Amino acid sequence: MGLTTALYTSLSGLVTSSQALEVAGNNIANVNTTAFKSSRALFETQISQNILSPAGPSANLGGRNPSQVGLGVRISGIQRDFTGGTLQPTGKNTDVAIEGNGFFILNQSGSTRYTRAGTFSLDRDFNLVAPDGSLVQGFSVDSQFNVVQGVLGKLTIPVGALTLAEPTEEVRFAGNLNAGDNADIATNGSRILSTAMSEQSTGLAATAATLLTDLQRPADDGVSPPVPMFQGGGVIQIRGIQKGGATLPDRTFEINSTNSTGSDAAGTTLGEFATFLDEILGIDSSILGGPPQVTETAGVNITASGELEIIGNTGYLNRIDLTGVNILHDGRPQFTLSKTADATGESATTVFVAFDSLGTPLTMEMTMVLEQKKELGGTVWRFYAQSEADSDIDRVLGNGLIEFDSNGRLVSIEPDTVLIDRENTGAETPQIIRLSFGEASVSALADTNAGSQVSAISQDGSPIGTLEDFSITEDGTIVGVFSNSLLRSLGQLAMAMFANPAGLVDTGGNTYNLTINSGTPQIVTPGSGGSGRMVGGAIEIANVELSEEFITLINASTGYSASSRVLTTSDRLIQELLAVIR
Repeated sequence: MGLTTALYTSLSGLVTSSQALEVAGNNIANVNTTAFKSSRALFETQISQNILSPAGPSANLGGRNPSQVGLGVRISGIQRDFTGGTLQPTGKNTDVAIEGNGFFILNQSGSTRYTRAGTFSLDRDFNLVAPDGSLVQGFSVDSQFNVVQGVLGKLTIPVGALTLAEPTEEVRFAGNLNAGDNADIATNGSRILSTAMSEQSTGLAATAATLLTDLQRPADDGVSPPVPMFQGGGVIQIRGIQKGGATLPDRTFEINSTNSTGSDAAGTTLGEFATFLDEILGIDSSILGGPPQVTETAGVNITASGELEIIGNTGYLNRIDLTGVNILHDGRPQFTLSKTADATGESATTVFVAFDSLGTPLTMEMTMVLEQKKELGGTVWRFYAQSEADSDIDRVLGNGLIEFDSNGRLVSIEPDTVLIDRENTGAETPQIIRLSFGEASVSALADTNAGSQVSAISQDGSPIGTLEDFSITEDGTIVGVFSNSLLRSLGQLAMAMFANPAGLVDTGGNTYNLTINSGTPQIVTPGSGGSGRMVGGAIEIANVELSEEFITLINASTGYSASSRVLTTSDRLIQELLAVIR
């Protein structure tokens, strides 16, 4: 019986030592496996055979301990160690490691798997995938690139394919508007007047309703045959007009009820031509009378004497320089124009570029004019906004009042937005742009040396750009870098948390599946719920400690050798026993 027991226990020792060697060997073999989690073999004794039962003390005898013979050893369990491994930087933007608890979530042909190995890449459809093609799961973004949490799905990073433009919503200004004694208050705009004109058919003074083909100068009265100023179907060219020292674009006006020549506008009456001039000159006629000291309303009108009258907006930098040579018909000037007053008023102008929703650059101009110095201190300025990019021919975008206190600090701006039309361009229309002067960025202080200087320092729009690169942040957000310097969220990696990670079952390929003892996964964002943070451009190496594994190998080898020695000794004893029997 003793020899049989020895053989049995020795055999169990050999088996468990072999299993311990298998566990240690697997750990060593996977020392270079990304995010591999090592295991350890746990042992326990099997049942013991009672040779003598225990007994308690009596009057004549002392107590007796039990006498037992062990019946070997067995594996009580193989326990996986889910402590984190060391992070190793790789510089590859699709690599990502978890520093803390939690697992990546994969969709493997419709089945959900979990992994700690973040060695991902992009497939041909720009999907973020594991080495076996499993789709990495996370949260997508809406049309405004805001992460929408809730429903898991694949993550797409279309590098080189995704384009993006951002419309300008706000323009920020900085500078100082000179409010010193040398700063003149605006009193009038440019005033340009033509010679009187009359109707050829009636001889009466021209009006807004007078046909351009019926228009003549008084000097031509009685000329036989009558000589009209314009011929029907002809085109009037507007060239070289200057406003605020800058040359305005050339324009054309067809003398016809319909536009058949591709001109900028068409019309038949003097009033329609006057409206055309008002629009291309960028005169803001919405200011009825302007500041208190201005008595004339800006705009292009026809006087009672039949004169073409052009009155510009106030401010020296709104001045209009226009003579008869700037308005041609058949290559010859037809209007005799003279400037009777020039624009006055301290002013500042800045030109900047904004962008529409398609990324089209829009050149805009902002002019600020001193309108009032208040009795109790402070100043009031008026801004004029204009742009050739407005989809209609009218350059005017709007105007508003800017008020400063006696310390030159901004009090209010009303309104603080302008609208630009983008009809028939495919872009969002109208586009609203907010003007931000800031409490400290724009002031109205006395500056007799430099005068008024205001500049647009920044705007939040951008032209079209292509996704060039991306990175993964600590909270798992995939941030795309576009060629126009925009940064936008493209998605967010999700993480799974388990109450008992050791209860997961290894399904191969660095993946795990849940079991009844692992618990249901809790889907969280990185950094929440104790899930740990993500580190982009890095991987987690195996948590195998080679020194410990070598010790395990030595112990298992020693146990194996000792169990083998027991077997050989038992075999010799059996042989001697058989020899005695024979």
